[in-house]
Amino acid sequence: MTQQPQLDLKKLRPILFMVFGVIFLLSIGKFWVSIDSGYAGVLYRLTTGVDVDEPPFGQGLHIIAPWNKMHIYEVRQAEKTETMNVLSVNLLEIGLDITTFYQPMLADLGHLEVERGQAYGTEVVIPVMRSVVREVIAKYLPEEINSTKREIIKNEIMTEARATLANNFVQLNDILIRNINLPAKLKASIEKKLQQEQEAQEYEFKLEKEKLEADRKRIEAQGIQDFQKIISQSINDKLLKWNGIEATLKLAESNNAKVVVVGSGKDGLPLILGNN
Repeated sequence: MTQQPQLDLKKLRPILFMVFGVIFLLSIGKFWVSIDSGYAGVLYRLTTGVDVDEPPFGQGLHIIAPWNKMHIYEVRQAEKTETMNVLSVNLLEIGLDITTFYQPMLADLGHLEVERGQAYGTEVVIPVMRSVVREVIAKYLPEEINSTKREIIKNEIMTEARATLANNFVQLNDILIRNINLPAKLKASIEKKLQQEQEAQEYEFKLEKEKLEADRKRIEAQGIQDFQKIISQSINDKLLKWNGIEATLKLAESNNAKVVVVGSGKDGLPLILGNN
């Protein structure tokens, strides 16, 4: 009977060490994950998947099993700008840029990973903003979008988009509406209208100024008339005679040579005759 050769474990031991060493080196990087500041992680476990109720992993070094995987999200505010063509209430096409400032809801990061994924900015935020902007702009006239109701439109977009994005585990912080491009004819019409309104305001200002000046002159004339009326009512013959007597007495007291004839003047006033 032929004897089977026996394995020499001593000779195989170095080979086994080399094999296990290679496996260890290949898997050593899977035992920990480093998360930078401004980021958070959602752990995917090979056996149970993502626990949506588990708090996200914060910045720093985390030890995990090599068969699990950490999905890392940036949780700082991000922004996306979209150039859009939308229709106003009178079906005129308007071009504009809408910039959206957003970030994931940290407490719902697990839900975001399971239901939306890391491409949520492109697949959720942009489609929602496009839909809401078109819906809101369609209620207004082009000239309102670019001037009188711009802030109202922005707030309405914010309110509707914020509620929709919150249902998708995204927090909307702010939006900017920029580079509003109206049709050339409409833009010229609006500019002409604004110019006419400005001219009308200047005309109203001039009219008001002239009205105030007329009121001032009227009040001044009325004052002069009242003054003359008071004076005319207070002057009579007796007052004039008395003033004449006072004037005569002052002249008589002067050092100039004169002759005073009492009762010879007009209205019985003294008549004063000088040397000349």
